[in-house]
Amino acid sequence: MSLMANLLCFSVLFLTMSFSYCCMAHKWPAGGSTRFYDFKVQTMKVNKLCNTKEIVTINKMFPGPIVYAQEDDRIIVKVTNETPYNATIHWHGVRQKLSCWFDGPSYITQCPIQAGASFTYEFTLVQQKGTFFWHAHVSWLRATVYGAIVVYPKTEVPYPFEHPYEEHIVILGEYWLRDVVQLEREVLASGGAAPPADALTINSHPGPNYNCSRNDVYKIDVVPGKTYLLRLINAGLNMENFFAIAYHKLTIVESDAEYTKPFTTDCVMLGPGQTMNVLVTANQPIGKYSMAMGPYMSAQNISFQNISAIAYFQYSGAVPNSISLPAKLPSYNDNLAAKTVMDGLRSLNPVNVPKEIDTELFITVGLNVNKCRSKTPRNNCRGMNNGTFAASMNNISFVMPTVSILEAYYKKIDGQFKVDFPGAPLQFYDFVNGAPNNAPNNTQAINGTRTKVLKFGSKVQLIFQDTSTVTTENHPIHLHGYSFYVVGYGTGNYNPQTANFNLIDPPYMNTIGVPVGGWAAIRFVADNPGVWFMHCHLEIHQSWGLGAVLIVENGEGELETLPHPPADLPRC
Repeated sequence: MSLMANLLCFSVLFLTMSFSYCCMAHKWPAGGSTRFYDFKVQTMKVNKLCNTKEIVTINKMFPGPIVYAQEDDRIIVKVTNETPYNATIHWHGVRQKLSCWFDGPSYITQCPIQAGASFTYEFTLVQQKGTFFWHAHVSWLRATVYGAIVVYPKTEVPYPFEHPYEEHIVILGEYWLRDVVQLEREVLASGGAAPPADALTINSHPGPNYNCSRNDVYKIDVVPGKTYLLRLINAGLNMENFFAIAYHKLTIVESDAEYTKPFTTDCVMLGPGQTMNVLVTANQPIGKYSMAMGPYMSAQNISFQNISAIAYFQYSGAVPNSISLPAKLPSYNDNLAAKTVMDGLRSLNPVNVPKEIDTELFITVGLNVNKCRSKTPRNNCRGMNNGTFAASMNNISFVMPTVSILEAYYKKIDGQFKVDFPGAPLQFYDFVNGAPNNAPNNTQAINGTRTKVLKFGSKVQLIFQDTSTVTTENHPIHLHGYSFYVVGYGTGNYNPQTANFNLIDPPYMNTIGVPVGGWAAIRFVADNPGVWFMHCHLEIHQSWGLGAVLIVENGEGELETLPHPPADLPRC
């Protein structure tokens, strides 16, 4: 596609705000402006996997519309809910400076937008650029309600790498034939594990490995010798995933919307909530090459979708109906492959990491088995040893309140939450190798809506420790309202005497995969007042309670104080 055709395509798309994944602009939009979007939460029928079903979407698009912007632009999105379901939108990775009211997680910063109602989100992309995404943040609607946010650098500021010939958005997802809202209810009622997705998808297409999907394939047409920027997003619900292109190297240049030192690899791994920009050069013989997405499952005894989603990386001049050359993905349980990607991530330049720490939290993350309390255990206690599954941080399983925590905090409404989230687990033991495993006796989690209050400007270090109470597992932990420096990680139990920290050029991320049977350390300055959700981005773990809330107090003056709530804030 010519440059002029690209520009024309972008102009038409931007005017109509109905964006397609076929066409990426080469010219960045003008900066410092306000961009308006109109999101309608609507149902639409889709035909996939030999089955027709109704899904929830934005503007009847799957994936949803792309939000295009430039660094420091203001974004205004009116969301109107035309479905019978509750809805909210979270702007994942956007730091929401002084705009916590518009962050979007249901019952944390807002009550859901109810059927027939609307809510307008307003926020500024303060010193942020790169690949983000938006998604529903209520029940499991994120399964189909998601889309990309592409934020370009300021005018005439180049990328710190070779300017690509074209850019393409590649969203990894999961597809269920079941109604996902009903599915979440049934899984929680059962006390057992969630079933695997019916398919993995690339830009909503499962590819030829699935039934009735031979032609349901995403494709990128490429010109030999040209370099392409792929904006990878994992919008999946419950699976971490590997991604590779047959016979092509991937050079990572950005992770979670922050530039990195270029790192070249055969494949990448993204947990749900993570984004990554990679450069790919079409330097192989003319042909059709597979882009493959397959599972990374670090937990034990968990059923999961093990059929890869396939898309095509097709050279101009290739025979259209030729067989695609297969991509080689790591084994589903290849922890070293996941670690290798993380090892390669470094901030592009030296960064200002907080050195003196004011507040340190040690947080265990993992699953629990609670005692069966049902009179119908066969229906409701399908977890290990006839218990019910839960998940927790510091052995506290998070319970959603009935009014949003931000509203309760701001208006001083009693009874919705407590401010006693512990700075360390109440009991220390060998978390990785010797966790009490004779469920359901010793693995009970305490239920509660617990928060931790942080002073404005405090320098914070969080140590996340994986546990083996049910199974060790890589947990993608997302912190709303902040990016953070990943200063260290390792296997086994965290030991401050032997932990190796990088305080020079650690990656700056918003979602960190806590290594299977290991730990991760992050640092940030609590300089954004509000109520911020910190949770596992595996949706089933979040549903089971793997989360907590950080409340950052106001500082001094207008620029350190959370503004008043918007007039149209949804009511519970």
